[in-house]
Amino acid sequence: MIELSSKIVIEEEHDPAAVRAAQAQRERFERNWAWLEAHAEEVYRHRDKVICVAGQELFVGNTTEEVLAKARAAYPEDDGRVTRIIPKERGARVYAF
Repeated sequence: MIELSSKIVIEEEHDPAAVRAAQAQRERFERNWAWLEAHAEEVYRHRDKVICVAGQELFVGNTTEEVLAKARAAYPEDDGRVTRIIPKERGARVYAF
């Protein structure tokens, strides 16, 4: 039997520059997430593909590496990217039990 263990470490960040950078990244993520939600019909048409939203633009490919490369090339400063695998079939998903 293989036993896996993981440890979660939570640390407070006190450096004002690091806090501002994290807040800016979160704002970029929120803009990309809002774009994804506003364009869900378009996004979820790409069944059995991987998508990435960066710079409020959709990138579609067959692998995560492919869409991230496209997104980074177009928007290298956007570190608030959103990626998803769009399942081939629509339906309920069980992620935990």
